[in-house]
Amino acid sequence: MGRRLNPILALVALLAIAISLVGFASSAEPAPAVVVGHVDGVINPMSSRYIARVLARGLAVRAEAVVLVLDTPGGLESAMREIVQTLLDAPVPVVVYVSPDGARATSAGMFITLAGHVAAMAPGTHIGAAHPVPLEAQVDSTLDDKATSDAVALAQSIASVRERNMAWVVEAVRENASLLALDAREAGVIDIVSPDLEALLGDIDGSEVIVAGESHTLRTRGAMLSEVPMRWDERLLHTITHPDIAYLLLALGTLLLLAELSEPGLGVGGVGAAVSYVLAFLALGSLPLNWAGVALLLVAVVMLAVALLSDADAVVTATALVPFVLGSLLLYAPFRPTSAAAPDLRVSYWLIALMALAMGGFSLIVVRAIVRASRLPPQSGPERLLGMRGLALTDLAPDGQVRVDLEDWSAVAVEGEVQAGQQVEITGVKGVHLQVAPVESESQGG
Repeated sequence: MGRRLNPILALVALLAIAISLVGFASSAEPAPAVVVGHVDGVINPMSSRYIARVLARGLAVRAEAVVLVLDTPGGLESAMREIVQTLLDAPVPVVVYVSPDGARATSAGMFITLAGHVAAMAPGTHIGAAHPVPLEAQVDSTLDDKATSDAVALAQSIASVRERNMAWVVEAVRENASLLALDAREAGVIDIVSPDLEALLGDIDGSEVIVAGESHTLRTRGAMLSEVPMRWDERLLHTITHPDIAYLLLALGTLLLLAELSEPGLGVGGVGAAVSYVLAFLALGSLPLNWAGVALLLVAVVMLAVALLSDADAVVTATALVPFVLGSLLLYAPFRPTSAAAPDLRVSYWLIALMALAMGGFSLIVVRAIVRASRLPPQSGPERLLGMRGLALTDLAPDGQVRVDLEDWSAVAVEGEVQAGQQVEITGVKGVHLQVAPVESESQGG
């Protein structure tokens, strides 16, 4: 009897062990998740949409925190304010991390960094420089004071909510102050200086943050990272908002437009110009533009087009390069104080010089050669016979046959009747028929 109970007891013991293991596994907490997004370059509407998508991902996976790795010179005020509002109202803890070494959070980047639940920086980074910058030294003080006061109020409100150094943010806006990472931590502008993302997660572990009005303790040590990269369309639109790329698209569209003008009819040049202009204006819409610079570029385009259709091509082209260069220099420099969020943007001088040479050379050499070639007599087709003489094979009354350059053609007499054997001159082409006129004999002409 005892021998029969042993297998049963063994089975019961195994079931007990299995149940205990299942209970232990179910009671073990899963590793926390941290969603990571990367924001670099000029802050624009695409940056705002991307950040909103990263936060939505963090909420969907119930992430312990969302880390935004930031490196920006600034950007549009409207996009910056939208991002700040999104971060202040974020339903998940947001860590803004200025990284890697050499990165910056200036102008709009400073406001975004301040708005995070946790503000962190890598050792070799800096933050600040948020004073509105006018184009000229002499500027309307009323506009300057208004822009500065508005930026100060925004910075103070963010610092107040996140309990950061309110005195310094005022200095950053009014006096264009900047701080290195270690100095920013000592001044109470940021919370943590961490060399890399892994160290950051360990440093912020156990920190208390207020999310949606409730206190939350971060558990980020050993968290599983979930990267959220930009989609290809987001990356494309974000990339073309670089000042030099937007300008290059604008200049390329102009070159293709000039090529299209040299040979009327919608061709590759026309389609390419349309695509380049659409992308250029899409990018320029996310950059601080000076419309005086845009107007000068339009004047240059008109003058270059005139140069293609006139005999004074060298003079007009050289003159057109003057507004082209001036417009390029002033393209991103408004004649008033910019927003504190706007970076100090300009087109590379080397790029301006290169495109000016390309415009001049293209107009004077390539396009002009195409125009001149188009004015030469046709080398093929019935048009090449214009002005030539032939022989009427039949009577033309008015239709018939003629022989020109050893070829037989259908022809129509446009000046009276033509008899067979009479010489004719080709005066025009209509469809596949030559238009001819009789040639008077020398005796008749005498």
